[in-house]
Amino acid sequence: MLPIDSGTPAPERRKRSRHGGSGSHRLATVLTASGQQSVTGVSAVDDSNSYWRVRGKTSTVCERGTPVKCGQSIRLTHINTGRNLHSHHFTSPLSGNQEVSAFGEDGEGDYLDDWTVLCSGTYWVQDGEVRFKHSSTDMLLSVTGEQYGRPIHGQKEVHGMSYSNQNNNWKVMEGIFMKPSELLKTDSYHAEL
Repeated sequence: MLPIDSGTPAPERRKRSRHGGSGSHRLATVLTASGQQSVTGVSAVDDSNSYWRVRGKTSTVCERGTPVKCGQSIRLTHINTGRNLHSHHFTSPLSGNQEVSAFGEDGEGDYLDDWTVLCSGTYWVQDGEVRFKHSSTDMLLSVTGEQYGRPIHGQKEVHGMSYSNQNNNWKVMEGIFMKPSELLKTDSYHAEL
């Protein structure tokens, strides 16, 4: 689990873009061009499918309560399905940008599940905006408003874009946040004599 600011984020966080869609993943929706599950954005604030766990990047362990540094690579694992936010060189169906999907089982996937946290300052703070840059393709996690029809009418396509703009700013809306570990507290206030 990874953290945030003085209230480190823990297992769950709902993230929302400026465009009004929170990153929601529904297991029984449409398959993408790659045959993987789509990740969609919804405007409903009470959608239980909008919760994601912040974890260390592939093949690493991150202790709960450890702050997430700006520039650090992480995985985002969907709470309800155990699949990771994933991207690769496939074209998204609606916008023609890079496909973003949900991949893996029980939080285990591959290196294409890793995202770099882009933020200002040293750490990703609880109320701060962030961007997520795909660690392998350099695309930014985005939602621009293209909406699906049946069977997931009104849900917005989440995809990767090559340039930064207001459509790839994300902010935690709610979740469980951990206090920083004791080690971090002592390091933060250490002063040389």
